[in-house]
Amino acid sequence: MKKPVGGNPMSECITVLGGGLAGCEAAWAIANAGVAVTLVEMKPHKYTPAHHAPLLAELVCSNSLKAARLESAAGLLKEEMARMGSLCVAVARKCAVPAGGALAVDRDRFSKEITRCITEHPLITVEHREVTALPEDGLTVVATGPLTADALASDIARVFGDGLSFYDAAAPIVTAESVDMSVAFRASRYDREESGAGDYINCPMNKAEYEAFHEALVTAEIAQLHEFDKPKVYEGCMPIEVLARRGTDAIRFGTMKPVGLRDPRTGHRPWAVLQLRTENADGTLYNLVGFQTNLKFSEQKRVFSTIPGLENAEFVRYGVMHRNTFLDSPRLLTQDFRCKALPHLFFAGQMTGVEGYMESAASGILAGKNAVRALRDQSPLLLPSETMMGALSAHICDTSVKNFQPMGANFGVLPPLGEHIRDKRERYAVLAARALDKLEEVLRCE
Repeated sequence: MKKPVGGNPMSECITVLGGGLAGCEAAWAIANAGVAVTLVEMKPHKYTPAHHAPLLAELVCSNSLKAARLESAAGLLKEEMARMGSLCVAVARKCAVPAGGALAVDRDRFSKEITRCITEHPLITVEHREVTALPEDGLTVVATGPLTADALASDIARVFGDGLSFYDAAAPIVTAESVDMSVAFRASRYDREESGAGDYINCPMNKAEYEAFHEALVTAEIAQLHEFDKPKVYEGCMPIEVLARRGTDAIRFGTMKPVGLRDPRTGHRPWAVLQLRTENADGTLYNLVGFQTNLKFSEQKRVFSTIPGLENAEFVRYGVMHRNTFLDSPRLLTQDFRCKALPHLFFAGQMTGVEGYMESAASGILAGKNAVRALRDQSPLLLPSETMMGALSAHICDTSVKNFQPMGANFGVLPPLGEHIRDKRERYAVLAARALDKLEEVLRCE
């Protein structure tokens, strides 16, 4: 083994646990800094209930990486990540499929390309095995995600005490050819050209159809959850049937809102609309937007087939609900994603309390870069709070937060501007410009 840089007693090889988006970004950042990295992924020897492919960076829920435009929080985050050398953003842009104003990807191409980049990097070694306990020494980035296997999750709970957990839900996917386009129609809300009009398939409902669907949904049989008696559901991924039980119009004012759409058959706005978003580059698969669910598979087929246009829909994947676990990060981690009690450990991904694909990947970039800095006895990389990445990393270590919950990219986490700008889009554009200026100042010093 080579002599540690700067006399650091830790090995020059850094270990990354987990081959999801955060783990891949961490490994990529470490290797591109000239440090050897071992990426440990338990697939294909063992799968979680939500994973199905042996590839790295598998997308288990939506294939959308949220808004692409720079004057959006999600778009700003991705641009910051790109300037920080993100692998996921570069590959996502390469594998993009039409999704209005969002950056959505062909999930199979995306995972295959990430896997190729990781496995072909000369400084990255991929080991396929399950890790059942936190390592006692050696710099390690733990990025095992919200679906951390039971044995390792138990060890994390043993080391850190009681953690927080909730259930996450994924939406079903249907084939495009099975959607009845004599009923459904293509359109984006308000037919905005900048969002790519026609990127969505819309299944319209009149009042009677919606009320019949709602009744079927709220009375449908739920799949049994065995691990916990009283699962805690995160609002950001609320199952459609849970939301529907909050009132007859709850989903009609939420994921099924008809605003900005006009049914070409009637010339009027529908009472409610289900939108379908493309899943792959060929446009052969579509997911039911906002229809994360824990209904039994047979019930999903029965209930969702009552939606106009989906009477003969072919479901290639049903929705599933799975465990999602995250740390009480303000008490456990520092802003560089390092463990306070066990400084040889860094954490990354949704486990840290960032919510979303790109947010998780962004934390992987920072955890990986800071693991390298720890190896080299350098001060940590802490991005300015004016940047989206900096604001999110500050959020996960904010000890003033008493009831810690996951946080996705949003402009509310950024410091306010010195001037008041009434127009929201203009204000967001200024916030984004400020963030990128601050990031460039940091990168020039790197």
